[in-house]
Amino acid sequence: MSDIPQNAVSPDNPLAAYHARTRHRFEAFAEGPGQLDWDAQPCAFRHYAGAPVELLPLAAQRFDRPFGDLDAPPATPVPADVASLGALLELAFGLSAWKSWGASRWALRCNPSSGNLHPVEAFVLTAGLPGLADGLHHYDPERHAVEGRALVPADGGRWLAVGLSSVMWREAWKYGERAFRYCQLDVGHAVAALAYAAALLGWEVAPLTLPSATLARLLGLDREADFPSGRLSFTEDEEPEIMLAIRASGLQAPPAGPALIDWLAPASWHGSPSAIDPSPGYRWPIVDKAAHFSRRPADALPALHPNFPALPPLPAHPTAGSAAQLIRQRRSGQRFDPRETLPQAAFYRMLDALLPRPRAPFSAQESDPAIHLLLFVMRVDGLPPGLYLLPRTPGTEIPSGLGAPRPVHDFAPDCPAHLNLVLLAALGLQEVQRLARALSCHQDIASTSAFSLGMVADFSGLGADGHAYRSLLREAGIVGQVLYLEAEAAGVRGTGIGCFFDEPVHQAFGLSDPHWQSVYHFTVGTPVVDARIETSPPYPQRHQENP
Repeated sequence: MSDIPQNAVSPDNPLAAYHARTRHRFEAFAEGPGQLDWDAQPCAFRHYAGAPVELLPLAAQRFDRPFGDLDAPPATPVPADVASLGALLELAFGLSAWKSWGASRWALRCNPSSGNLHPVEAFVLTAGLPGLADGLHHYDPERHAVEGRALVPADGGRWLAVGLSSVMWREAWKYGERAFRYCQLDVGHAVAALAYAAALLGWEVAPLTLPSATLARLLGLDREADFPSGRLSFTEDEEPEIMLAIRASGLQAPPAGPALIDWLAPASWHGSPSAIDPSPGYRWPIVDKAAHFSRRPADALPALHPNFPALPPLPAHPTAGSAAQLIRQRRSGQRFDPRETLPQAAFYRMLDALLPRPRAPFSAQESDPAIHLLLFVMRVDGLPPGLYLLPRTPGTEIPSGLGAPRPVHDFAPDCPAHLNLVLLAALGLQEVQRLARALSCHQDIASTSAFSLGMVADFSGLGADGHAYRSLLREAGIVGQVLYLEAEAAGVRGTGIGCFFDEPVHQAFGLSDPHWQSVYHFTVGTPVVDARIETSPPYPQRHQENP
């Protein structure tokens, strides 16, 4: 982890100061690079030269079942072995397709990323898994393989955990000072992608409370001598993010933090990390500062299980399609057809799926639910266009200056009462479109969709717990991943929007309390597919392995 300049932000509340400094305004965007050299884009894949490589089976189809059945365990428990691990990593972090247009060719992954830049790296820590050596392994999505970073003697344990880091330079190269926000959103998406993949197998994912320095040591991120230059730099650095235990039939809980360090102590280390960007053009110290103040300290109290509100169970999804296929086909819509509308039932189903319940993927989050939704409704059958509010936890009061809200259930009886969806202001379609487009950095996808939304959270607790800032942003990413898959299941498509004008969003919805801040936008509509872009399989040289 790189050195932190001490004058980047005010010491009073550095994370609130970071968030305020990196807000986009109508008058000016947050600081970013003046121009992009696409030929010098940071490498999207990191490899460890010299580490033993183990190709993983492309086994997701072997364990596939309907998306609507993921809340229930499979008929036969899936044992943890190298095949099921391959399915887990394939559907969480693996490639989903290759795209090409002319001379350009790029990969898509099952976990989405801001700008398709993919700062998140995944690691596997395992003991007693049949077919894989005990120790720390780096997951290589390009080859669907694991690289043995640190191998240890078998000790009779049998457990599995997944660690995530982020190469923040991949986002900073394009987005400058706002990159820390986007990295945390991406971590949230990655956590949710892992939780969905685990649910397909009948497994569960649970976060482990580890100090950031301990996590860095466990993932080998503090081993400066392993890097080609012999030291970590701001472009090559990986930020330790989160460790998640995998709960599956026959697996024990991973050792606690100090015991994990002891378990890895006798490891034989292998491999040298490939370079991400040997000649960067910028440096963004504010990003390092935000990372520094939001790390989990060594004396942090263990996190409690999230306190989920009492809600009726989510009804079974009416779509019985393949979960693996739906996960692989997830895309970010680039254009939406403004002539198409969304059925009310599909709209309510998506919102209901966003309520925090003790099910995948929300059971994988670190803290109590804190994200709430401001909606721009434009093309939902039977609902008037306007500004709506969805508090995701009952009893949450989000101060709005737009007058008395109208419960949607009062004028649309089919809306589930437990949603607590309210209409803040009925507006003409053109007015809602204008607002949605303008507030999401003038992007058409926010206005030609069926609906778009902004995610907001109460920042009043950030001063006492810097790590809470990461948790808020990650929860927003988890919410976004639910929207991605629920949209696909409904036959439409979603797109995450990281660019929005923060304060104008608050003004449009009458949010005058400065503690409430915007963190992420999203939009859902009927996609217009660009037929000029060709699609090819993710692992064409290995396609025969799929049953």
